[in-house]
Formats: sequence, C-alpha cells, structure tokens
Amino acid sequence: MIASLDGVVGAVAADSLVLEVGGVGYRVFAAPGILATAEPGKRLRLHTHHLVREDLQALYGFRTPEELGFFGLLLTVTGVGPKVALGLLGSRPVADLQLAIMAEDQGLLTAVPGVGKRLAARIVLELREKVSAAGVAASVPAGTGTGTRSAEGDVVGALQALGYTLAEAREAARHAQAAGAASGTLEDRVKAALRSLSGG
Repeated sequence: MIASLDGVVGAVAADSLVLEVGGVGYRVFAAPGILATAEPGKRLRLHTHHLVREDLQALYGFRTPEELGFFGLLLTVTGVGPKVALGLLGSRPVADLQLAIMAEDQGLLTAVPGVGKRLAARIVLELREKVSAAGVAASVPAGTGTGTRSAEGDVVGALQALGYTLAEAREAARHAQAAGAASGTLEDRVKAALRSLSGG
C-alpha cells in the first residue's frame, strides 16, 4: 500500500494531479483546495489512501493525517464512495464535519454536491457513534494514581483519538475551557474544542 508520496508536481488536472517520485508519475485524486495550490515543478508531499478494488486502483491525496483518516472513515458509510468522500472533505475542514456529525447537522452535509438527505442521514447515523466513541475511548484514565484525569486532559485525549496532534488538541482544549465548556459533558467539551479548531 502507498501511504504517502513526496515528489514534484508534474501536471494538474481538474480532479487530480501527477506527482513525480523517483522517475515514476503517480496520478493522485485530490480536493480542489490542494489542486488550486499545486504548481507544476514545485515539491509536494501528500498522505495517500490507496484504494484497491477488483475493477479499480486509485490514489487519493491529503495534506494532513486528519484528512486522510476522516476520508477512510467516510468510506465505511454505505453509499459513500471516494468521489463523495473527497467532496465532503473539500467542502469543509475536518473539525467542521466532525462537529456536524456529532450535532446531527445534516444541512451542512447536504450542501455538498452528491449528498442528499438520505445519504446525509446515513452518514450521521453510521458515524456519530464512531466519532463520539473515539472521544469516550480516549477519556479512559491513562495510568494516573487517582484513576482520573483533568477535564482538559479528557478533551485532549478525545481530540487525539479523532486524529489531531497533541499540540492542536491542547490548544483547542484550552480554548474550549476558556469559553466555559469545562463543566459540560465530555461530548459537549469535545464539540466546543472542535468549534475552536474550525474557527467557529
């Protein structure tokens, strides 16, 4: 499996680019944001999802591990293919999408071409538990003497389980706490931190 590519942009098309790595050109499908900033001759590093099916092999590229992880999660939803998953990721930051799923905001999802009401409802239904479970699993005490962790530590752990770096998670948890979310449930605190990450 190809997990990442680091090379020189050879060409940019409407839905993909060619990344030249060691004399081999890889066609990588990517969101419009990546394609708009990719310039032939410039170096580019992408985290990749290597899709292998009986009738298809394709590479999908992302700037961050969070985007890559969320793309894989979206593909687990019945009826969501690579094109729709890429469309969702290209429409909003990952934090916005996670927050929409946790808040059951189907309107944000249906704003993406190819995502109707039924599919949006299925995405929320199938992913809400997975996104929330990542936070719950991360909140289990991690080897402390008292068996408890601080409210901020719970949120940091939850955000790391969702794919954010330690630095991003700590910063977002601090913002959430400063915004007065420290007294809510873990889910409320994670939602507040995700709002902070999405600039909301």
